[in-house]
Amino acid sequence: MEKIRLGFVPAHRVPFNEDWAAQMRKRCLKVFAKIPDLEIVVPDESLTDRGFVRNDAEADKVIRFFRKQEIQGLIIGAMTFGDEVAALAVAQAFREKPVFLFGTKEAEITPEGLRSSDSFCGTLSISSGLHRREIPFVFGGIVFPEEKKFQQSVLDFMGTCSVVNGFIGANIGLVGPRPERFETCMCNEDAMIRLFRQRVVPTGLVDIMQRAAGIKKNAPELTKIAKDMKAQANLSALNAQTIDKLARLEVALQQFVAEKGLAAVGIQCWTAIQEVYGLSPCYVMGRLTDSGVMASCEVDIYGALTMLIQYRASLSKVAPHFIDWTIQHQKLVDTLLAWHCGNAPPSLACKGCKPDVSYHSILGPSLGIDRSMGTGEFELKPGVVTLCRLQEYKGKFKMLVTKGDIIESKQVNRGSWSWVKVPDLDRLYTTLINEGFVHHASLIHGDYAQTISDACKTMGIEVVTV
Repeated sequence: MEKIRLGFVPAHRVPFNEDWAAQMRKRCLKVFAKIPDLEIVVPDESLTDRGFVRNDAEADKVIRFFRKQEIQGLIIGAMTFGDEVAALAVAQAFREKPVFLFGTKEAEITPEGLRSSDSFCGTLSISSGLHRREIPFVFGGIVFPEEKKFQQSVLDFMGTCSVVNGFIGANIGLVGPRPERFETCMCNEDAMIRLFRQRVVPTGLVDIMQRAAGIKKNAPELTKIAKDMKAQANLSALNAQTIDKLARLEVALQQFVAEKGLAAVGIQCWTAIQEVYGLSPCYVMGRLTDSGVMASCEVDIYGALTMLIQYRASLSKVAPHFIDWTIQHQKLVDTLLAWHCGNAPPSLACKGCKPDVSYHSILGPSLGIDRSMGTGEFELKPGVVTLCRLQEYKGKFKMLVTKGDIIESKQVNRGSWSWVKVPDLDRLYTTLINEGFVHHASLIHGDYAQTISDACKTMGIEVVTV
């Protein structure tokens, strides 16, 4: 379970009511304490006066404190008007981290005609300073902390922080060359290094095969994976040798991932591995994704990064599915087939749908069943999904973000698949065409559109919504 550590800046300005500011700070902390997986780092009364941030000296103390605590994001809250200079000094020190800004609602005007807070006014001063410094931020509104919309916006922001912290500096494995006819899957490593400090770590297919072959016959990890596969899926179409090969491939890929500290891998799947190793790795790729290592088909590095962003947006709780935008439904309007050969994480199988590990749904008949076994085939479970695609041209990145609903179907399809109904398929498809998005994408169960959009804006990635 991933914990998100956020620094909280309770901003206060003299001469506004300190008792009111203290009450709002306390109420915020009480709400934060109830949010799962959230760890709040906040100055206490031993660090600053009453635990506020109101001047340069307190801002300096808080900056040092937050650095020591290695915060992953910053929450600035105007408890009263809020001292913008102090709050902005903290934001400036952590400008590479996501920033969340909100203001608290006001107390009643006193019988003497005095105001306690003016945060409605002061939050504007802080936000203008963030704009002046070109620091991206998420605005959480003017709220009382107990309001559900505030708690939801904090949850969304936690996902945003998880995306940024997992995406920047990520190592992505490249297993084998991309398919020769798939220009679609090229990537710009120079831009990835320069903009996101990412590293593409290549390895040859022969290296992976040698790893797999070198695993001892009775190795505990090999036995465990084979046993887990048999319990998880229908392997009746596979002989013992093929099951052993699948397990060895998974162990070899996990070893590569662990040695290089990889967050995701793009794998040469349906051509060379089948030709050289004698099976399809699709089912293994789905299991890798379920384990937290995003695995994209056809060595699509931007596809793997799209999956990584979605997975981190869910706080590493929900596995995504790497898909093709395949066809329109023959009868239903605004409905498309989200499909790939058999790579979906088994955790996404619909109720009563046990993965059927079989031969490659397109290449099986042409290559021969024995050489293309290993696709995990099933329908995905229904529900709301977020669909995304990261794309780059001339060193500039953009992200498609849209939503849909997987609908149940009695149709028979091969591969890993779902029918997804979207609000306007013509508009979505036209956007894909006009914005230069490719035929690969990724979907994840749940609504993470806001979280992903905010994360992309923080990292300088253009967001294209449909």
